[in-house]
Amino acid sequence: MSFADLGLSDELLKAVTEAGYTDPTPIQRQAIPSVLMMRDLIGIAQTGTGKTASFVLPMIDVLAEGRSRARMPRSLILEPTRELAAQVAENFEKYGTHHKLSMALLIGGVQMGDQVKALEKGVDVLIATPGRLMDLFERGKILLTGCNLLVIDEADRMLDMGFIPDIENICTKLPANRQTLLFSATMPPPIKKLADKFLSNPKTIEVARPASTNTNITQWLVPVPNSAFAKREALRRLIDDQGVTTAIIFCNRKTTVRELNKSLKKHGYRSAEIHGDMDQSSRIAELDRFKAGDVNILVASDVAARGLDIKGVSHVFNFDAPWHPDDYVHRIGRTGRAGATGTAFTLVSSADAEAIDNIEKLQGQKIDRMGALPVEEEPAEEKKGRGRKGSKPKADAPKSDKKAADKPREARKDEPREERRPEAREPRRETEAREPRRDDRPRRDRDRRRDSFDDGPDDGWNGPVPDFLNFTIPA
Repeated sequence: MSFADLGLSDELLKAVTEAGYTDPTPIQRQAIPSVLMMRDLIGIAQTGTGKTASFVLPMIDVLAEGRSRARMPRSLILEPTRELAAQVAENFEKYGTHHKLSMALLIGGVQMGDQVKALEKGVDVLIATPGRLMDLFERGKILLTGCNLLVIDEADRMLDMGFIPDIENICTKLPANRQTLLFSATMPPPIKKLADKFLSNPKTIEVARPASTNTNITQWLVPVPNSAFAKREALRRLIDDQGVTTAIIFCNRKTTVRELNKSLKKHGYRSAEIHGDMDQSSRIAELDRFKAGDVNILVASDVAARGLDIKGVSHVFNFDAPWHPDDYVHRIGRTGRAGATGTAFTLVSSADAEAIDNIEKLQGQKIDRMGALPVEEEPAEEKKGRGRKGSKPKADAPKSDKKAADKPREARKDEPREERRPEAREPRRETEAREPRRDDRPRRDRDRRRDSFDDGPDDGWNGPVPDFLNFTIPA
């Protein structure tokens, strides 16, 4: 079966051919005719199977007729992350080159001005993340009453990021008589409940078992000692031994992403990083460098684990075993895309046993183990100097301080102040604008006067006697 057999228009078939595609994937063969027939749809497929094109292509033909109105988009595509939204926008530009459809991208991390201007002109396709969409809706900058086609992409990721309440809120503001398409790699109960509530008699398409991994990807577990130094050393050995051309390395924490990228650059690797703490322009710039080949290694958090379609990724490395087994499926799915082969390595220590068990249970198969790599021990001076939690070594304290620190507190209490603190404290600067104190005498004199108070028994009043006390008791 070819794309011509799916009922697409000649203009769209021309764009698909120019993009270099000839045969549709299984989910595209099943989804495109149903979308063209205006049916609600639930698409369950593993990552890398062409889900994006399965709704972008028929949407272009569905929206080819009609006219957009200001602030009233005709269709809406919801994406969990900015990167996925930008990628879908690229697909619309690529496949819609022979159509005159207007499009707007609503994502956070960028100025609202240009987005609002695009909405004012009217758009046929609105691609948005839930947060920015609700922000503009509450400001009165957008109306959803004219949206007759809704796509919820990566629904399980929406669930993980806590967007389901926002999705439900958005659905209530759309016309009841609309077409809804829901795509997801997995179908947990909350997503099933969402589909039952907002989809009308949907057709369910499942081209692979939920959470199954691509058979074109060779998976390996690499045992490593439970230390960051050993894991970095093992990772560099794997990169050198495997002849890596292009790779994505996933870490669980943003701080680990930064530290690992810094270490790779120090050892001469062409690497870049992407994580959630970076602003949108920086994230896009780093992805563009990776796609263009300026760098061949991308160190990333799970912000890059879902749906990013980057051609030619030969290897995926899990520097940290993912906490959630579903994330493992999406991470390694960045390689072996569109029929290509790929390899995925996961560095595991004794602390990762439970996470690996959950991953293997989800996949229903064991992952092959590699032999332990010969990893050098961390130099003793670095280990000693790093201190706790990798902190920088502190400068050696003066001998006088060490001696003082070794003494009991009671013994040090009676020492002169100068011996306990060798550093002379700088005199406090007085400003001319300081308000005068009630007592104009210097603080030192007042402290000395306070210290001279006698706390012994009261010897009687030695000052002038007030009149009300100057009386005698009659005899």
